[in-house]
Amino acid sequence: MSHRSVTVTWEDPLVGAREGARLAGRDYLQAMIDGKLPRAPIAALLGFELVEVKEGFAAFECRPEERHYNPIGTVHGGLACTLLDSAMGCSVHSTLPAGMAYTTLELKVNLVRPVTAATGTLRCEGRLIHAGRRTATAEGKLIDAAGKLYAHGTTTCIISPVSERA
Repeated sequence: MSHRSVTVTWEDPLVGAREGARLAGRDYLQAMIDGKLPRAPIAALLGFELVEVKEGFAAFECRPEERHYNPIGTVHGGLACTLLDSAMGCSVHSTLPAGMAYTTLELKVNLVRPVTAATGTLRCEGRLIHAGRRTATAEGKLIDAAGKLYAHGTTTCIISPVSERA
């Protein structure tokens, strides 16, 4: 049996969360891209990065690796789901004022083709569809460098003041 390992390090997520509560969503996400605030520990664990944010839009990139495999020799669908949840949620977050937060209420994902380590870097883009006072919806797609679709999804997020999260 051939053993492999990966070492994961991350920063205290509450430092970024506290600072994020004082920033508008887009500014908070841009601060992560710029390295001024720590990225989420889940991004360190799974090896993905927030690479772009605009009003109502967020994009992440990830290079699938063997460590993401399931028992049948392809990348576990949970990686695609996590990327989609992150991109769609951050597209919602990019529109929120300081002091407001979101959480995923519902997530629907379609996995349309298998991903392997040979797939290369994937880009996951999330776009806001609708923003209301208490809920927002977004859509996302997971594509390779050539634009080939691997997964797509939709989400509903609930929006509330940060003070209600404690």
